[in-house]
Amino acid sequence: MPTKFKNEPFTDFSKPANKKGMEKALNKIRKELGKEHPIVIGGEKITTSEKLYSYNPSKPSEVIGIFQKADANLAAKAVESAAETFETWKNVPAKKRAEYLFKAAKLMRKRKFEFSAMLTYEVGKTWPEADADTAEAIDFMEFYGREMLRYAGEQPVTKIKEEKNELRYIPLGVGVVVPPWNFALAILVGMTTAAVVTGNTVVLKPSSDSPAIGYKFFQLMEEVGLPKGVINFITGPGGSVGDTMVAHPKTRFISFTGSKEVGIHINEIAAKVHPGQIWLKRVVAEMGGKDAIVIDNETDLDSAAQATVASAFGFQGQKCSAASRAIVVESVYDKFVEKVAARTKALKVGMPEEQTNYMGPVVNKGSMEKILAYIEKGISEGGKVVAGGNRIGSDGYFIEPTVIANVDPNSTIAQEEIFGPVLAVIKAKNFDHALEIANNTEFGLTGGVWTNNKKKQEKAKNEFHVGNFYINRKITGALVGVHPFGGFNMSGTDSKAGGRDYLLLFSQAKSISHKVK
Repeated sequence: MPTKFKNEPFTDFSKPANKKGMEKALNKIRKELGKEHPIVIGGEKITTSEKLYSYNPSKPSEVIGIFQKADANLAAKAVESAAETFETWKNVPAKKRAEYLFKAAKLMRKRKFEFSAMLTYEVGKTWPEADADTAEAIDFMEFYGREMLRYAGEQPVTKIKEEKNELRYIPLGVGVVVPPWNFALAILVGMTTAAVVTGNTVVLKPSSDSPAIGYKFFQLMEEVGLPKGVINFITGPGGSVGDTMVAHPKTRFISFTGSKEVGIHINEIAAKVHPGQIWLKRVVAEMGGKDAIVIDNETDLDSAAQATVASAFGFQGQKCSAASRAIVVESVYDKFVEKVAARTKALKVGMPEEQTNYMGPVVNKGSMEKILAYIEKGISEGGKVVAGGNRIGSDGYFIEPTVIANVDPNSTIAQEEIFGPVLAVIKAKNFDHALEIANNTEFGLTGGVWTNNKKKQEKAKNEFHVGNFYINRKITGALVGVHPFGGFNMSGTDSKAGGRDYLLLFSQAKSISHKVK
């Protein structure tokens, strides 16, 4: 039996050996950039005439990797191959399936800096952000491996004399796994390994912004000996490739993390029963957020400001859990805005491979343009920029961390997910009013309050309608096993990734009753 689960520790880069290790990994991975990688279906490596390119958002002229542009035929082939492999993989004992995850976690731990370096180049993560992403990926494999052993054990059922009864959790079938680019390793690994360890086979379609990281993980699973066809790797456009796989009658479930719009689209396609389909497809969706930190007058404003800045601008605000709104009680509003603005202006933005930088670029040109347009919209609707507001330089996709004060709670930047380094600061009459504003969106992912008043804390626990709620701390940085993650409303299906319920989403329960003579 494996030891009790413990979270992978974060790397202390103030130690010379760790600093040197990361620098060495950055140099090694840089030499690997620009290579071409295939689609892999049932172990067969496939190339296509049309290619996809992954670029470095810090230096857009630099190609991270060259990938294949699949079409609808290859998408269908991938699902059919996964369905064929499922017939054997579903019978592999849970202990053996879990061992693949433990082996992969051990190997990733040895190459931690290399995976983090790829995250730095491909999606612009700074050293601590990349390290946290890799650590979470390791955690998911360790946690889900142990969880599978728990689910494979004897389940509690009420005993009766005349029968021997048991409950088994069995796999669903073929899953289409569509992870995001923002936690390009952690979420991809978590979604994929949860499906695989429960006995399913998958078609993995990484984001077009981060296919190199996805392929690096796929190679790791090949290296630990995972049978061919258990994970199938495919790259291509969401329309022809993604929609084909979601609609395929042999697809049993879809696991998706991304925008609200794409999540709704997937859900609509999956809901339709196609000829030859003998089940209703299951959709596990994590979508967006418009997350808020409520700042009460009864709190330490310096600590609250520091937590707000960390929540808003870690990884350039490109987290579904990021603080996009600070809702502040009016008696401390001006003081709080001043403290947040000062801390935000002190943040250092630059190339993420340089250890001293706190923020890197946003992921691509389209994202940068969209974020800058939101800042303009915020100003035109009456907001006042008190920090940042501009693009930095003309090469990479760098944007200043931006704080906009005097934001109306019903304005565009207070309602729509920006997914960038923009914090809207909203004034509330009192704590109760602040909670009303916090709940006034279609999302319900993360949120938090800063107050020392116990009654207010209890009220917020009950009334703040989010899947992950925090008191007197930042609202990002959920840990596997500690903070099961997932939200309400248009934030998704509340999957609770990294929690004890998660593997149930990839399983179905079979009750077996044996009459005893």
